[in-house]
Amino acid sequence: MDELTSVFIQEGREQLQAMENGLLDLEQDPDNHDNINGIFRAAHTIKGASGVIECHYIENFMHRVENVLDRLRNGEIHVSGDLTGLLLRCCDQLGRLMDVLEAGDPEPSAEVQAAGESLQIELNTYTAHAAPVAGGAIVEVETDAAGDVHSSGGGVVNTDSWHISVRFGLHMLRGGMDPLSFIRFLGSLGEIIALETVPDVMPPAAEMDPESCYLGFEIRLQTRSSKADIERVFDFCRDDCELRILPPNSKLHEYLKLIHDLPEDDMRLGEILVRAGALTQAELDEGLRAQLQVRLPGAEGAAESTPIGEILVDKKVVHKEVVEAAVHKQTQLSEKKAVEARLIRVQADKLDQLIDLVGELVIAGASANLLAQRSGQSELVESTSILSRLVENIRDSALQLRMVQIGETFTRFNRVVRDVSKELGKEIDLIITGADTELDKSVVEKIGDPLMHLVRNCMDHGIEPAAVREARGKSRRGTVELNAYHDSGSIVIEVVDDGGGLPRDKILQKAIDKGMVQPTQTLTDQEIINLIWEPGFSTADQVTNLSGRGVGMDVVRRNIQNLRGSCEVNSTEGEGSKFTIRLPLTLAIIDGFLVGVGKAAYVIPLDMVVECIELKSNTADRDFLNLRGEVLPFVRLRELFEIDGEQPARENIVVVQHAGQKAGIVVDQLMGEFQTVIKPLGTIFRHLRGIGGSTILGSGDVALILDVQSLIHRKTRQEERSMHANSALPRSTQAN
Repeated sequence: MDELTSVFIQEGREQLQAMENGLLDLEQDPDNHDNINGIFRAAHTIKGASGVIECHYIENFMHRVENVLDRLRNGEIHVSGDLTGLLLRCCDQLGRLMDVLEAGDPEPSAEVQAAGESLQIELNTYTAHAAPVAGGAIVEVETDAAGDVHSSGGGVVNTDSWHISVRFGLHMLRGGMDPLSFIRFLGSLGEIIALETVPDVMPPAAEMDPESCYLGFEIRLQTRSSKADIERVFDFCRDDCELRILPPNSKLHEYLKLIHDLPEDDMRLGEILVRAGALTQAELDEGLRAQLQVRLPGAEGAAESTPIGEILVDKKVVHKEVVEAAVHKQTQLSEKKAVEARLIRVQADKLDQLIDLVGELVIAGASANLLAQRSGQSELVESTSILSRLVENIRDSALQLRMVQIGETFTRFNRVVRDVSKELGKEIDLIITGADTELDKSVVEKIGDPLMHLVRNCMDHGIEPAAVREARGKSRRGTVELNAYHDSGSIVIEVVDDGGGLPRDKILQKAIDKGMVQPTQTLTDQEIINLIWEPGFSTADQVTNLSGRGVGMDVVRRNIQNLRGSCEVNSTEGEGSKFTIRLPLTLAIIDGFLVGVGKAAYVIPLDMVVECIELKSNTADRDFLNLRGEVLPFVRLRELFEIDGEQPARENIVVVQHAGQKAGIVVDQLMGEFQTVIKPLGTIFRHLRGIGGSTILGSGDVALILDVQSLIHRKTRQEERSMHANSALPRSTQAN
């Protein structure tokens, strides 16, 4: 694939996404003309760019789509659910055609071609020759040779007209030209509804020359022809007359609209006016000649001259409002090009290579810093500390290059919610917040599928049908919310619905029927809810296109855990459910806190560390302590990882926090902050709990990175089971 095609595919997919988002918004706000224009511009850009790379199957398909969009923005057809649905299917077809181009195939497959032909048949129903009349109905129209419209439905005739002001030169008659012949020819373009002879330069009778022409005319012409067509009537006498053509009032609005809808090309002011039809090339040339002769006051012969817009307005060949719209369009293009000039596209693999090199630089810097400290040379220690600070800044800047907003991922679900809600026959709205939250691009690419499962699950299982919601006193329209925010060095993504919630009794009974839970086993409410994450579990009574096969929720959890993340669910029956996903901001390099247990070193993500305290000796027989009136459970790494060796006389607790829960990690020694380059563990260690990866220290030793969320979850679950077991004991046993 050549570079030009690669750029087209990348930018074409961006335009395709913009087009799809605009169509989804259009369904909610059909009267938003700016949105309609934006959709048309996106389609026009794709069609034009496909012609540049000579991809004719995309160009031909988008030409049909553009015809429909053009009629939509001109008000000839109206927004409807069927039309937006058709255009969205066209977006899907365009995506398939781009896949064909990206794969390097010369032509689409027979299946793709058949889908395109079917869509073109549907598009043709919207491009039939019709015109809108009052009430939104469509009637067939016919035109005569002059282009006048005769409506078979009794439509109202438009009386808005062109105003033509012409002053013939003195030598017209001597050149053998008859002014009246031009007037008659003008009448062939339409209907002259008013004509006034202007004898303002007529001399006294005694001074008249019978071979000279002193007449001028003010003409009102009703026609569908363009300004250029009207000007061509006077081509033979253009150099010997003064001609001004002012459009009808309706044309003024049309010119403003055309200027707004022009493609974002690099054009000068005059070119914009000519392209929109508000100005002819002859009028522009005459204005440019006048500009060369008129200098601004005080310019002292400098090249600076009167703006062309002012000259054209003074000559009354164009309205001031049209010039102002063209200037605004030109300013917008300049500002956009200035923004684009500050941007540069970089391939993702080049960024990955940069991150890898920065990671090796961090390790080498840590090694140099360690050697400097061992040498005892203060100047060398100071130099390496400066180097470490610079490496840290380089690391942060490099990681920032891969940070992208999650909003683009979220907006894709507008289409999912629309299509699935129609398939289910439910009324569902999607609410997005926190779209500007940033995280690593590699995480964004892998979170799309888990989110898709959760959103579809909320719509299928969570949101009730409209009749059921009304019976429960709820709004007919259900809502699914997507929210993202930063918390303690992680990104939190929430998927919330206001449906019926998770039925605990039904979940428990299904688990018993499948043998996942023994009938005599006692579970907490949260443990019952967490059964939905088990493989093969489903509460659906029948299999549908969306759910019921028991595949999905366990895949969601596994994919999120592969990203070193966690997923939780909270639900209230009758009110709704909330799925919470926590993910690391980046998968490459983090700030860590280095601790030691025996001869081993461990790294705790620094963003999760709250404080460090000394562990008192009187806590040997328990695994919790009183932290300023708050119960703090803790886990001893020496016991958890079965580390041999003599226990030190003085131990420390690192207080960590995750998802609003605090816990302590008991270690032998505190070794300070450490820039951590995350190295994933091999597949042989994938079943380890409490370890999230590894890193290389400056000494060359390997340190394990603690999975804090797993440790806290494990400790919290132990506490809940202990409390639940105690509450289930007889009172006499509890008293003992």
